[in-house]
Amino acid sequence: MKKVNVGLVQTACTANKEANTALAEAKIRQAAQQGAQIVCLQELFGSLYFCDVEDYANFELAEAIPGPTTERFQALARELGVVIVASLFEKRAQGLYHNTAAVINADGGYLGKYRKMHIPDDPGYYEKFYFTPGDLGYKVFTTKFAKIGVLVCWDQWYPEAARITSLMGAEVLFYPTAIGWATSQNDSVNRDQYNAWQTIQRSHAVANGVPVVSVNRIGTEGDMKFWGGSFVSNAFGRVDYQAPHDQEVVHVQPVDLAEADYYRTHWPFLRDRRIDSYQPINQRFIDQP
Repeated sequence: MKKVNVGLVQTACTANKEANTALAEAKIRQAAQQGAQIVCLQELFGSLYFCDVEDYANFELAEAIPGPTTERFQALARELGVVIVASLFEKRAQGLYHNTAAVINADGGYLGKYRKMHIPDDPGYYEKFYFTPGDLGYKVFTTKFAKIGVLVCWDQWYPEAARITSLMGAEVLFYPTAIGWATSQNDSVNRDQYNAWQTIQRSHAVANGVPVVSVNRIGTEGDMKFWGGSFVSNAFGRVDYQAPHDQEVVHVQPVDLAEADYYRTHWPFLRDRRIDSYQPINQRFIDQP
């Protein structure tokens, strides 16, 4: 049995980047003390979710990757012996920015980065104003404890992203996330949205036979109440842990990587894929005569 202890850090954020980063560091330490081997932070943990408005001043929050935050977390990872998945606002060049997750190995080595591929543009989520779509493709990182795939927030709604990352050998899919409810919505709408969000990610676990770890923030920022609810699904979509919607949480969850072989053998979706028939998926839409 091959198991890995996954740490989830779910917090509220403030407008103070240094305070947010220090809080993330303290929570990573807490997770490590609880036995975490891989710790995942929420999307853009270093700031408030600034994409709720289109404001040029927010570009000042961006930094190079590798850069000051990755270097800080490299030292922390080396000290604690943990893998860290850190979601950052990347300044690639003047006028060129990405929503990027950096992966740091347990020896402090920088393993690389994944740039968010799917960029939303909706009320309260004006990410196309800030982020260029990722151009590194889908990525798998070989860490000390597992081969992990990292996708980011809006990516989680796309089965193609999960499928490709799983086919590349990911043993666990991680989704740093920042998603919430509009404060004007009622409880029924909120419940439906959260359930859809969790269901689509659990379906990625089922379809690909890999565990899924999704880490979201909490707190009210402007007109958005971030819904927390971070969770871990096993390789058949069973929810093994779900965080509350309104509390900061550091949770460590054992994940059994050996389950993938069992589920992929008994539910052989990969065996029965008709890859010869999937060419139409490359089209934006299939118009019928």
